Amino acid sequence: MRPSSILLVTGLLPALLLAACDRPAPPPAQDEVAAAAAPDEVTADAAPTGIVKGIDRGHKGEAAPAYGFAGPDGKPTSLAAFRGRPVLVNLWATWCAPCVKELPTLDALAAKGGVRVVALSQDGDAGKARAFLKGKEFRALAAYTDPKMQWLGGSATNLPTTILYDAEGKEVWRWLGEADWTGAAATAALNEA
Repeated sequence: MRPSSILLVTGLLPALLLAACDRPAPPPAQDEVAAAAAPDEVTADAAPTGIVKGIDRGHKGEAAPAYGFAGPDGKPTSLAAFRGRPVLVNLWATWCAPCVKELPTLDALAAKGGVRVVALSQDGDAGKARAFLKGKEFRALAAYTDPKMQWLGGSATNLPTTILYDAEGKEVWRWLGEADWTGAAATAALNEA
């Protein structure tokens, strides 16, 4: 090899190695993001959509919205009917895979008592949500429906989103994304009400 070639190779090699250091690392897997996050912090999902997951306390103390929705019997109701006891409002839809995945743990939480669970369907079709929940044979979940889908738009969020309100109707936190509602992180968060 000629001396000029050696100088060219040895001169370029450090530059190439340094250029490789500037490359961004590949995003972590979703499980790694969830495992690294503390149970009370919001994290950016590894998916390219930029969906945020975890607890958001940015609305703490805000009054529950006055949006109406339909109860399991089809009659109009609102969160005012639940005052005096903490209530967990879960915004879900039959077509939302993460929503459907967390429903069994929401049912188990609802069956335990304590916090009242309102599974508020964002399908827009009350019959569809009722038939879906009935087909799953849940013990405690009932189909509340939001035919105008005001909750989803008014909360400026994605599905699933679950919002905890205290006994006075003030927001404690909102959980963005699916959760195991029988797990330790959710149990600790629910104790805040």
